Amino acid sequence: MDQPVSEQAIDRRRRLKLAAAVGVLATLCATAWAINRAVRPTIGAADIRVAEVRRGAIANTINASGVVIPVHEELVSSPFQTHVAKVHAKLGQQVKAGELLLQLDDKTIVLSLDAVKEQLAQQDNRIFGLTLEMEQKRKQLVSSVELLEIDLQSTQAKWQRFQTLRKSGAVSGEDMLTAELNVKRTEIQLRQQRELIEDVKRATHSSIDGARLQQAILRKQLQQQQQLLDQASVRAPFAGMLTAILADEGASVTTGQLVAKVSELNNYRVEATLSDVHARALETGQAVRVEQNGKQRSGKVQTILPEIQNGAIKLLVALDQPNDAQLRNKMRVDVNIVTEQKAGALIVDSGAAFNGRGPQPAFVITDGVARKRSVDFGAGDGRAVEIVAGATAGERIIVSDISRFKDADSIRITH
Repeated sequence: MDQPVSEQAIDRRRRLKLAAAVGVLATLCATAWAINRAVRPTIGAADIRVAEVRRGAIANTINASGVVIPVHEELVSSPFQTHVAKVHAKLGQQVKAGELLLQLDDKTIVLSLDAVKEQLAQQDNRIFGLTLEMEQKRKQLVSSVELLEIDLQSTQAKWQRFQTLRKSGAVSGEDMLTAELNVKRTEIQLRQQRELIEDVKRATHSSIDGARLQQAILRKQLQQQQQLLDQASVRAPFAGMLTAILADEGASVTTGQLVAKVSELNNYRVEATLSDVHARALETGQAVRVEQNGKQRSGKVQTILPEIQNGAIKLLVALDQPNDAQLRNKMRVDVNIVTEQKAGALIVDSGAAFNGRGPQPAFVITDGVARKRSVDFGAGDGRAVEIVAGATAGERIIVSDISRFKDADSIRITH
């Protein structure tokens, strides 16, 4: 016969079932926690770089590669086709203004110079001969004029005498007419001789002027040849460093070929090269930060070169301290061109985790776990980047490269 179960037994059974359920639940939680720790990506704190979001000033910059170049440098080219006769200087040598660098062969120029001098001498002789010839003709014509003047006086006297005799009937009318015609003929001849003197003068002066014009042309040629002869001795245009020279004696040189280059020392600027996609954002006068080996120098955009080559544009940067003793010719530097500045912006240190402007995933650390979040980034200056939305001041963000966790929603940080 069945006995009724006591209340104590029922309570004991309930407590046992509850304890079993709690034990099972605890086991499941422990298992889930263990699985979660085993599955969730983990990274050491020493392997990442973390930056705190803060308020500060930010400048939007365009990055470019740059090279230090002298503010003043002059290229010396060959004035004519020749070859190098002798080299007097070495590459990298500091030279004084007017110092002889190299000598070009000038034999051809010397021959041309002598030929021009000979032509000038010929023109001098021609002018002298024309002047002498004109003087001789003038003397002959003057003598003819003097003789004709005597003839005119004689014919005039005869005609006057005939006029007197005509009144007494001693001279015929025909003789009177002949005497009058002789006077007129002599007057015409005299006028022609005087005009001939002026014609000879004008013709001779015209020939002399032509010879003098040719002389002027030859003198210019002589001056040009003399300049070429002077340029055959290649000299330093100013005091500086010889940064290029054609050092092979006997080497052929074409007209206009670079034979030497002298650069000014201790006065530099920067030539920057960047993609032409930034061309519209560039303006002269924009502030520039030039960095090299951790040192930053300030400057401004001086000139934007108009030519674009292979998708790249170049600009010249004037440095605030162009005579910095640490600057060297051809030194490589990083150039940051400031296109926009903001004060009191929400910023975070720049890093490989960020890629330009706009919304992108970032890992924000809370309680030892980095959780993925969409953060909208704005301007950047190479050292910091603006946060437009998605994070607040005081939060900590991973800024180093963690692209291997791009598919993870969270990362556990271990110490």
